[in-house]
Amino acid sequence: MTRFASLALVAAMAAGPALAETHTDTENMIRARDIIGGDIYTLNGPMDEDTWGNYEATGVGPDWNDIGEIEDVILDRSGKMIGIVAEVGGFLDIGDKHVMIMIDDIRLTPVDDKTYVYVTRLTEEQLEERESVDEAWWD
Repeated sequence: MTRFASLALVAAMAAGPALAETHTDTENMIRARDIIGGDIYTLNGPMDEDTWGNYEATGVGPDWNDIGEIEDVILDRSGKMIGIVAEVGGFLDIGDKHVMIMIDDIRLTPVDDKTYVYVTRLTEEQLEERESVDEAWWD
Protein backbone atom coordinates (compact mmCIF):
# COMPACT_ATOMS: atom_id res chain seq x y z
CA MET A 1 0.00 0.00 0.00
CA THR A 2 1.40 3.40 -0.89
CA ARG A 3 1.96 6.01 1.74
CA PHE A 4 -0.79 8.19 0.21
CA ALA A 5 -3.29 5.33 0.29
CA SER A 6 -2.42 4.62 3.93
CA LEU A 7 -2.94 8.25 4.88
CA ALA A 8 -6.23 8.37 2.99
CA LEU A 9 -7.43 5.21 4.78
CA VAL A 10 -6.52 6.65 8.20
CA ALA A 11 -8.24 9.95 7.35
CA ALA A 12 -11.38 8.14 6.20
CA MET A 13 -11.48 6.03 9.36
CA ALA A 14 -11.07 9.11 11.54
CA ALA A 15 -13.80 10.97 9.66
CA GLY A 16 -16.26 8.07 9.97
CA PRO A 17 -17.38 8.84 13.53
CA ALA A 18 -17.51 12.57 12.79
CA LEU A 19 -19.76 11.96 9.80
CA ALA A 20 -22.00 9.68 11.86
CA GLU A 21 -22.35 12.39 14.53
CA THR A 22 -23.62 14.91 11.99
CA HIS A 23 -26.46 12.57 11.05
CA THR A 24 -27.91 12.18 14.55
CA ASP A 25 -31.64 11.58 14.58
CA THR A 26 -32.91 14.75 16.23
CA GLU A 27 -36.61 14.11 15.64
CA ASN A 28 -37.22 13.09 19.27
CA MET A 29 -34.85 15.57 20.91
CA ILE A 30 -35.79 18.87 22.52
CA ARG A 31 -33.29 21.62 23.29
CA ALA A 32 -33.40 23.40 26.65
CA ARG A 33 -33.59 26.73 24.83
CA ASP A 34 -36.93 25.60 23.36
CA ILE A 35 -38.31 25.19 26.89
CA ILE A 36 -36.72 27.94 28.99
CA GLY A 37 -38.83 31.09 28.89
CA GLY A 38 -41.87 29.09 27.85
CA ASP A 39 -45.18 29.07 29.65
CA ILE A 40 -46.25 26.84 32.50
CA TYR A 41 -49.90 26.00 32.98
CA THR A 42 -51.97 24.49 35.74
CA LEU A 43 -54.96 22.24 35.22
CA ASN A 44 -56.94 24.31 37.78
CA GLY A 45 -57.74 21.43 40.03
CA PRO A 46 -56.33 18.52 41.94
CA MET A 47 -55.52 15.32 40.11
CA ASP A 48 -55.02 11.95 41.80
CA GLU A 49 -51.94 9.80 41.20
CA ASP A 50 -53.67 7.35 38.83
CA THR A 51 -55.15 10.07 36.61
CA TRP A 52 -51.93 12.10 36.59
CA GLY A 53 -49.85 8.98 35.93
CA ASN A 54 -51.76 8.38 32.68
CA TYR A 55 -52.26 12.02 31.69
CA GLU A 56 -51.14 13.08 28.23
CA ALA A 57 -51.99 16.17 26.22
CA THR A 58 -51.15 17.71 22.90
CA GLY A 59 -51.63 21.42 22.83
CA VAL A 60 -52.85 23.72 25.56
CA GLY A 61 -56.17 22.68 27.08
CA PRO A 62 -59.04 25.20 27.00
CA ASP A 63 -59.42 25.08 30.80
CA TRP A 64 -55.71 25.46 31.62
CA ASN A 65 -54.50 28.56 33.43
CA ASP A 66 -51.20 30.20 32.39
CA ILE A 67 -49.49 30.71 35.75
CA GLY A 68 -45.95 31.63 34.89
CA GLU A 69 -42.78 31.07 32.95
CA ILE A 70 -40.09 28.42 32.96
CA GLU A 71 -36.92 30.00 34.27
CA ASP A 72 -34.60 27.03 34.34
CA VAL A 73 -34.30 23.28 33.87
CA ILE A 74 -32.73 21.46 36.83
CA LEU A 75 -30.54 18.37 36.35
CA ASP A 76 -28.83 16.17 38.89
CA ARG A 77 -25.10 15.56 38.62
CA SER A 78 -25.66 12.51 36.41
CA GLY A 79 -27.52 14.65 33.86
CA LYS A 80 -31.02 13.40 34.66
CA MET A 81 -33.70 16.10 34.65
CA ILE A 82 -35.25 16.38 38.11
CA GLY A 83 -37.44 19.48 37.74
CA ILE A 84 -37.85 23.04 36.62
CA VAL A 85 -37.73 26.45 38.24
CA ALA A 86 -40.88 28.38 37.46
CA GLU A 87 -41.60 32.06 37.93
CA VAL A 88 -45.10 32.30 39.39
CA GLY A 89 -47.37 34.95 40.86
CA GLY A 90 -46.96 38.67 40.67
CA PHE A 91 -47.73 41.05 37.85
CA LEU A 92 -45.21 42.55 35.42
CA ASP A 93 -42.36 41.00 37.44
CA ILE A 94 -43.58 42.64 40.66
CA GLY A 95 -44.31 40.23 43.49
CA ASP A 96 -43.37 37.11 41.53
CA LYS A 97 -41.26 34.32 42.93
CA HIS A 98 -39.21 31.40 41.68
CA VAL A 99 -40.25 27.94 42.84
CA MET A 100 -38.96 24.50 42.01
CA ILE A 101 -41.39 21.96 40.61
CA MET A 102 -40.23 18.37 40.66
CA ILE A 103 -40.46 16.21 37.53
CA ASP A 104 -43.26 14.08 39.00
CA ASP A 105 -45.53 17.15 39.09
CA ILE A 106 -45.03 18.36 35.51
CA ARG A 107 -45.64 17.13 31.98
CA LEU A 108 -43.99 18.44 28.84
CA THR A 109 -46.67 19.23 26.30
CA PRO A 110 -46.06 20.00 22.62
CA VAL A 111 -47.89 23.02 21.26
CA ASP A 112 -46.55 22.55 17.74
CA ASP A 113 -43.44 21.08 16.14
CA LYS A 114 -41.09 23.60 17.79
CA THR A 115 -42.91 24.95 20.84
CA TYR A 116 -43.40 23.26 24.20
CA VAL A 117 -45.03 24.18 27.48
CA TYR A 118 -45.19 22.47 30.84
CA VAL A 119 -48.40 21.67 32.61
CA THR A 120 -48.51 20.90 36.32
CA ARG A 121 -51.07 19.17 38.45
CA LEU A 122 -50.35 21.68 41.22
CA THR A 123 -52.59 24.71 41.56
CA GLU A 124 -51.36 28.27 41.34
CA GLU A 125 -52.10 28.67 45.05
CA GLN A 126 -50.03 25.59 45.94
CA LEU A 127 -47.09 26.96 43.95
CA GLU A 128 -47.35 30.44 45.46
CA GLU A 129 -47.30 28.88 48.95
CA ARG A 130 -43.96 27.18 48.24
CA GLU A 131 -40.71 28.58 49.49
CA SER A 132 -38.84 30.65 46.91
CA VAL A 133 -35.78 29.16 45.29
CA ASP A 134 -32.75 31.26 46.08
CA GLU A 135 -30.85 31.37 42.80
CA ALA A 136 -27.59 31.69 44.75
CA TRP A 137 -27.75 27.99 45.67
CA TRP A 138 -26.65 26.98 42.19
CA ASP A 139 -24.06 29.73 41.66
